[in-house]
Amino acid sequence: MTDDVRNIVLGVVAAGISASIGWIARTYLWRRRLRRKQAFFGLPGNAECLLVVNREAGRDGSVHRFDVFALLELSALVKDCGANAQIIWHDATRQGFGERTEFCVGGPYSNRRTAAHLQSLLPGVRVDTDTESGPDHGSFEIGTERHRMDPGTAEYVLLARLTAGEGSRPVFLFCGQRAITNQAATRYLARHHEKLYRKHGRNSFCLLLKVVNSQAYGPDVVEVVADVTRAALSALPAPRTSEHSAG
Repeated sequence: MTDDVRNIVLGVVAAGISASIGWIARTYLWRRRLRRKQAFFGLPGNAECLLVVNREAGRDGSVHRFDVFALLELSALVKDCGANAQIIWHDATRQGFGERTEFCVGGPYSNRRTAAHLQSLLPGVRVDTDTESGPDHGSFEIGTERHRMDPGTAEYVLLARLTAGEGSRPVFLFCGQRAITNQAATRYLARHHEKLYRKHGRNSFCLLLKVVNSQAYGPDVVEVVADVTRAALSALPAPRTSEHSAG
């Protein structure tokens, strides 16, 4: 074997080894990202989860188009984890939580399941569902802070990952003041789940997001107002009652 032939053979072998090492490294990184994603969403391979959908206010049996888009965002996440999703109406869901991962879309005025989760898991949050309350309609009260919406300009949505205990599957809440904010929250989760996992791991969290100028930018421009986990998990103080002394 001449030196030229030997050099060619060694070059081919080195290229093959380098390609194999690169493939192994890429496969390892891909599998690690997948395991982290599955852990964050509570969706191991072939797991079952629920997509709980609300009904559009004033329209019996229909789903707002922005909530449909939100379901599509979530379905892609579920598929990426190698899991399966079942879509179910909010008022047809009569089961506990923790056995299967649940994605719950919509505020308490259109989603009874969300209302139940707020009461049980986020006692520090109140949502004004009174249609006669004027500017406070749909506002969020979290701890001592109130957040009112300016439709089309500044609207709020809660994005929460909640667990009932160690080993239980999480509930993800997308509780928005309008349907477009629900889609904004699901899109934010899809884009930032790796960062959220690094910060929160498998623990519960609740973020208050603001959707900016949705009439121009749709669900794409989202700001994190605050991490309100502590306030949202703590029960609100009971309203004060007037005390009258007997005369």
